[in-house]
Amino acid sequence: MPYRDDLIGLKVHFKDKDAVNKLSEYMKKFLSDNTLILCIGTDRCIGDALGPLVGTLLKDNNFRLPVIGTLDDPAHAVNLESKMQYINTFYEDYFVIAVDACLGYSDYIGDIQVKLGPVSPGKGVGKNLPKVGDISIIGVVDSMDNSDMFAFNSSTRLGFIMQMAKVISNALIKASDVLDEQTDF
Repeated sequence: MPYRDDLIGLKVHFKDKDAVNKLSEYMKKFLSDNTLILCIGTDRCIGDALGPLVGTLLKDNNFRLPVIGTLDDPAHAVNLESKMQYINTFYEDYFVIAVDACLGYSDYIGDIQVKLGPVSPGKGVGKNLPKVGDISIIGVVDSMDNSDMFAFNSSTRLGFIMQMAKVISNALIKASDVLDEQTDF
């Protein structure tokens, strides 16, 4: 089920020429030195690789905030609860921004949405996992009609997921510049 529009703080299509700037400007207000980015998904399913790709791009660009969930060390259905225990132990008072792929209406494919609340990982494919994040950045990667994992795997192109991941990671990197401005005197 797609997210309700009244819970979406911002929605922008990844091909919008100003997508990075729009997301960055919006995300600035949520970033502080006590923010953590939790990138959810797995590279075993192309459509679900959005989160780990974002996490990897952030780490490869020396993103200044903690990032959990990369291609090498993903946060996915099997280990999400242990990742959350780790966060609760070592980042107890951190504001968590969850990044995940989701299914939606076919008209929304390619949209990047900032949801004002947690994400329910795996919900679109019938998994019952804990809600995570104080806010969520979700990328609509396929239609709800393709909730069958075989169709989901075969219909989603890696290049499309990578383009969305670049927009999200570049927006977070740009938004984090506000942290440098806060420490400049």
